[in-house]
Amino acid sequence: MKSIFITLCLALTTLSAQAADQIERMTADKMQSYNAANINWKDEPLLPKGAKSALILGDPSKPGVFIAWLKFPPNYPIPAHTHPYTEVITVLKGKLGNGMGEVLDKNKGETLKVGESFVLPAGHAHYVWTEKEETIVELIATGPWDISYSNPKDDPRKK
Repeated sequence: MKSIFITLCLALTTLSAQAADQIERMTADKMQSYNAANINWKDEPLLPKGAKSALILGDPSKPGVFIAWLKFPPNYPIPAHTHPYTEVITVLKGKLGNGMGEVLDKNKGETLKVGESFVLPAGHAHYVWTEKEETIVELIATGPWDISYSNPKDDPRKK
């Protein structure tokens, strides 16, 4: 009887842990197509001045997966920073430099072209930059989305 009780307790604990690990599923109410020229771009307050964003699906302020497009002007740097959750970035237009570390150093990064992607693990310091052309990327991440700059002076929310 004791072994049945222990087995039952372990099973309930496992089920409870699995229930607590449920995620908010991505959903859509209707089919939509997106074209960069027709999107309602908004200033992105988490990034340095000049960045624009457009929400494609989900809500970055809430738990769950979301998809957004980010548009950066030419010669645009985003200083070293981290994010609380994993991100996937895909270049849709232009080129995007990407490097790992606490200080922006274009010599230690790589340049991604249209169609190329990178996965950024949660909490890994990185930085990005554009070159001589406007760049648009697709961001797929889990909310709530946030950014912590390695140097607090770089945070545009504190300026």
